[in-house]
Amino acid sequence: MDKNAKIYVAGHRGLVGSAILRALENQGFTNLVTRTSQELDLLDYQKTAQFFAEEKPDYVFLAAAKVGGIQANNTYRADFLYENLMIQNNVIHQAYVNNVKKLLFLGSSCIYPKMAPQPLKEDSLLTGTLEPTNEPYAIAKIAGIKMCDAYRSQYNSNFISAMPTNMYGPNDNYDLNNSHVLPALLRKFHEAKEQNHPEVVVWGTGTPLREFLHSDDLADACIFLMQNYDDFGHVNVGIGEDISIKDLALLIKKIVGYEGNLVWDTSKPDGTPRKLMDVSKINDMGWKAKIGLEEGIRDVYQKKLKN
Repeated sequence: MDKNAKIYVAGHRGLVGSAILRALENQGFTNLVTRTSQELDLLDYQKTAQFFAEEKPDYVFLAAAKVGGIQANNTYRADFLYENLMIQNNVIHQAYVNNVKKLLFLGSSCIYPKMAPQPLKEDSLLTGTLEPTNEPYAIAKIAGIKMCDAYRSQYNSNFISAMPTNMYGPNDNYDLNNSHVLPALLRKFHEAKEQNHPEVVVWGTGTPLREFLHSDDLADACIFLMQNYDDFGHVNVGIGEDISIKDLALLIKKIVGYEGNLVWDTSKPDGTPRKLMDVSKINDMGWKAKIGLEEGIRDVYQKKLKN
């Protein structure tokens, strides 16, 4: 990518999109195009088509999506399927129509079957049944991967896909009803400390294992892939290590400085027992994550306190 190539970051105010925008700016890219959802509704085919026809971006990072944790995914099943399909269908098709040089589509580790062998390899896609709670979201993301491959096959479009593990970082969602586990725990422990609550209740048993990647690492990986990967099939992006939800909770409790008790609500779902990415494909290309989990969470928490 030339430093003054026109680059459209779709979803630039979200956790991932904002990190990609920061990384591009830090690396000296100057011709960056963004639109808020109020300025451009990517669910609207006509408006998306008009935007692409007028702006003619050279490169597209597709980080716009409807996202949430277990509760949101399971409650708003139709919304998660419909909105994600519409966003990616509109953007990917218009990238083809308007001769975008390259597009990177961002998905999620939930594309893999619930009981897929660990760590999750790229070729485990479509080999088994999905985790029921986030199946609609996963199906939308699988469709996005296959759409990129189909446009590459039929039209020779240079469209690629990256599948990150669980994300955290600046501009995360801290709404307790529809956020992911790490920001939800940060908020719970922070509020319990501020309000002197004697205990914090956490969903599930604490036994599931999860991997967490800082959004700045993902942004770095996305730019790396945009410049170094041109092929069919998605690429896993992760750190290659996991941690139990119990140990994550204890780590966040320590970082926040909360001294009360931790209580597990085992009536609530755990989700997939383990989700660890096999990241040998991207590591073999020459990219590795740099930000350790404790360092990353401390940084996020300090920035959140300042704001």
